[in-house]
Amino acid sequence: MRTNKPELYTCLSPSLLDLYEVNNSIVVIIDVLRATSTIATALYNGAKSIIPVDSVAECIRIGKQIESITAGERDGQIAEGLEYGNSPFEYSREFINGKTLVLTTTNGTRLLQMALDNNAKAIITGSFPNLSAVCNFLITQKQNVILGCAAWKNRVNIEDTLFAGAVISRIGKHFSINCDSSAMATSMYFEAKDDLFEFMKLKNASHYNRLTTFGLEKDIRYCLTEDIANITVFYKDGKLLAK
Repeated sequence: MRTNKPELYTCLSPSLLDLYEVNNSIVVIIDVLRATSTIATALYNGAKSIIPVDSVAECIRIGKQIESITAGERDGQIAEGLEYGNSPFEYSREFINGKTLVLTTTNGTRLLQMALDNNAKAIITGSFPNLSAVCNFLITQKQNVILGCAAWKNRVNIEDTLFAGAVISRIGKHFSINCDSSAMATSMYFEAKDDLFEFMKLKNASHYNRLTTFGLEKDIRYCLTEDIANITVFYKDGKLLAK
């Protein structure tokens, strides 16, 4: 049945993005552990802007050109040659306020570049820390939406899928949804929503295991907490900005 509502799809992996009409949609970049959670936190705490780049070399190059903080991770740890990593706890207001952050991550910045290359109508970033802001923005825009999960090296992951489900559980009635991956994400979220951390642990989630190996349980709990950095983060002219 045809409706006048905009359409919403969930793309579970960057390797599937070319199956969707990106140029006709707002793309939400989702990289819960930890890129988009850290991005929301840094901007919420007063960062002037964040410049996302897809390589460590480019991060270092831009960092030398402008007065900025260079940061990023590869495989969950601070990337060699960079000053800071991808933990939201590194970007307190006292540290980041008024500063520019150049950031590269294993998955999230790559997906953002793919959305750009495919001429997305608009790009925002989504995480549990800014869940409500994301939902409110998408409702007001009345545009087609792709919830883009950054996944892990193209492999579907639990945490990004959970976030997609959380968004759909709040705003699904405003959209036309004929998408099995959206139904899967929503079902998973409703099973997990009472305790997302314990769900990740119970399901032996790969990224949960990866980060706990590095002693980053605190980061995981933070990144699964709703609305603690509740701003809209949008991409414009090479920068991520708070709206």
